[in-house]
Amino acid sequence: MTSVLLLTLGALLIAAGFAVTWYATGGEAVGTARSLLLIEQTTPGSREVARSELPARDRLLLPILDALQSMARRLTRGGATAKLTRRLDLAGNPQGWTADRVLGAKGLGLLLLAGVGLLVGGATLRGVLYAGAGGVVGFLLPNLLLYNQGLKRQDALAMSLAEALDMLTVCVEAGLGFDAALMQVARAADGPIAGEFGRVLAEIQIGRGRAAAFSSLRERSTVPELHSFISAIVQSDRLGLPVGDVLREQSHEMRLARRQRAEASAQKLPVKILFPMLLFIFPALFIVVIGPGAIRMIDAFSGVG
Repeated sequence: MTSVLLLTLGALLIAAGFAVTWYATGGEAVGTARSLLLIEQTTPGSREVARSELPARDRLLLPILDALQSMARRLTRGGATAKLTRRLDLAGNPQGWTADRVLGAKGLGLLLLAGVGLLVGGATLRGVLYAGAGGVVGFLLPNLLLYNQGLKRQDALAMSLAEALDMLTVCVEAGLGFDAALMQVARAADGPIAGEFGRVLAEIQIGRGRAAAFSSLRERSTVPELHSFISAIVQSDRLGLPVGDVLREQSHEMRLARRQRAEASAQKLPVKILFPMLLFIFPALFIVVIGPGAIRMIDAFSGVG
């Protein structure tokens, strides 16, 4: 009887996981459509009308997703949504993911891995412990994945910043205005820095001040060199300094910082290689070098006995 209940629970959890994942990866409105959706959601009575007009799949899965989000909100501390929003900004706002969907994924991970732990451990104390450990891992796993994605993206920003500033400096010195040069870099540069510059340019074009747009970029990054560049641009815009001179100096500093970062990474390499060598290379080397001699010694001593 207990095994049947556990199997039923596991099947329900797996089905719920596939269903919610299917909904979560269905994409969402972007650009103008997303802005219109936000306006509609802030209009009184629009949420009920919109939900009644949704397809049957969405009407079925939205209550499940809302329940998972509510459960995750109760288990997180205050301000968790703001922290998740910042982590999403640092990770580049992956398409289809919002703070609410991350909370839903946390609730889903808690239920799924807790159910898996209960299935593995059975209806015993060990099963309860496995379920508790699995629930904690499932609840924290989306945060870890998002944090790792943010680290990778910030590293990519730091690596591509120097080349982007060189290109920006060349464009400005060739006679383009700063905004036009920023547009050229956003089109031609590689890496996430192109997208960030494009977002800054879009904010400037809709009427936001240059200082405010670059300040938003500072909040979306943790790269010290990028913060230094933004501070220099904001100060030059405030004091009326020549942008070309500022960009030339910043470009030189970025190249120097990139070289220093590469040298620091090269100095850390021997320490990073040490542990794989101890765990994998040295044991195999000892087996190859000492193994034949050990076999001969065993044969020799066995013959003496």
